[in-house]
Amino acid sequence: IQPSVQEALMAGRPVVALESTIITHGMAYPQNLSMAREVEEIVTTNGAVPATIGILRGRIHVGLTDEELEFLASSKNVVKVSRRDLPFVLSQGLSGGTTVSGTMIAAHKAGIPVFVTGGIGGVHRGGENSLDVSADLTELGRTPVAVVSAGVKSILDIGRTLEYLETQGVCVAAFGESREFPAFFSSQSGFQAPYHVRDEEEAAELIASALGLGLSSGVLIAVPCPQEQAASGQVIEEAIQQALSEARSKGITGKELTPFMLQKISELTDGKSVDSNLALIQNNARVGSCIAVALSKLQKARRKGNLPRREDTTPPQPVVIGGINVDFIAKAQNPVILGGGQTNAGRVRRTFGGVGRNLADCLSRLGQTPLFLSAMGKDEHSESILHYCHHMDMRAVLQLEWESTATYCAVITSAGELSVGLGDMDIHHQITEQYVSQFKENLCQAPLVCIDGNVPLSTIQYVCQLAREHQLAVCYEPTDENKASKPFLSDSWKALTYISPNLQELRAINRTLGNPLPAGIQYSE
Repeated sequence: IQPSVQEALMAGRPVVALESTIITHGMAYPQNLSMAREVEEIVTTNGAVPATIGILRGRIHVGLTDEELEFLASSKNVVKVSRRDLPFVLSQGLSGGTTVSGTMIAAHKAGIPVFVTGGIGGVHRGGENSLDVSADLTELGRTPVAVVSAGVKSILDIGRTLEYLETQGVCVAAFGESREFPAFFSSQSGFQAPYHVRDEEEAAELIASALGLGLSSGVLIAVPCPQEQAASGQVIEEAIQQALSEARSKGITGKELTPFMLQKISELTDGKSVDSNLALIQNNARVGSCIAVALSKLQKARRKGNLPRREDTTPPQPVVIGGINVDFIAKAQNPVILGGGQTNAGRVRRTFGGVGRNLADCLSRLGQTPLFLSAMGKDEHSESILHYCHHMDMRAVLQLEWESTATYCAVITSAGELSVGLGDMDIHHQITEQYVSQFKENLCQAPLVCIDGNVPLSTIQYVCQLAREHQLAVCYEPTDENKASKPFLSDSWKALTYISPNLQELRAINRTLGNPLPAGIQYSE
């Protein structure tokens, strides 16, 4: 994931996924490169971060540099990559442009909910005999990403495509005042979409609703082509019929059909279809970016808990900022733990911990349910954590596709002494100042803020600065000897109300402050 895209995702800013098959197979060089740059610029201008997705030398890239765009645009031997092609292309170290299907997969795994394209694939004309149905449709049925397109490519069977989307459980909505389903080059197809959304706010509400339900299917937002391009629709439709006839006579089918059709239609219309194609993509990029911005605002408002009426009825929550851990505790059965790779008899149990999580759990059980700010992966542990913490307010906890949930493994002797501890806790670095600052309003109103030593130094300093400015009560739990001193590396500690160190942590803090050790207490263990 390109750093600018990853930063935007971490901060909850709007990101728009873009496909790359249109670059590699839809247009000739250098027109394809200028189109890709223009579309990214439109996304940026409308307040979102563009993330063009492509495959370079066997790796999926979410967000491309200008050099990477140039490479895909100018390369001759690149693959058109759909779901079925991904394993082979990656295993062989090949490069390729991702289709709607391939792009949806990558966007979902990266945590991007909105994807803009020209037009999606569908049921090919004559598909009732050939069974030639685009993987885009099945992908929409099993991947929860909102696809903003100019409907279905008009070279396809639109009626059967809409029927197939219904079978796949895909929510389809036309964008604007009409339910007329657009046919790519034409705003009218003769078919009605099941629903329509009038503007980007309604579209964002629809997408948020689909995501909130946890459905595994996507949403299709069909945007009609700009009015000024509609006039050429009839000319292009006649060219489509001629190109289809030629494709049939030459026996062109499958993934080769769409590139052939687009090239032939461009020739027959003296380039008018390419101009219309560009205008469609640019319009979709503008609409899709506005939807992504509206969705981001809606999600932020819901995360902050500041939707209308909630503030009027709910007193301010405490806020807890800290780690979530899955702990594996292995206790030996025999007094001596044997080395050399031997298996020792013992009991192994899994518990859910993390100092921040423990604090939030206790407050919840005391009837003071706090807003909990933390981070975990989207992995085999996260569902178990959410189930175990069902009594807690976990809505604001980050769930990151590309990170592992923090885990800790302790091996304990039969006498109860810790023999060795191993921790995989890098995800705690993602509890950043940028993430926490989204909840500034909640922090400033909180009757109590708890923060643990797992949190990055810059985040601790940010919270302490807010505490000074707004006279907040802050409780600091040092977590362990190596993390205890974080607030004491600057004047941040002066904003703390409570601190709960053990003796080792207190020694470390005392050392950091340069204070003499009180009589009777030794530094040595």
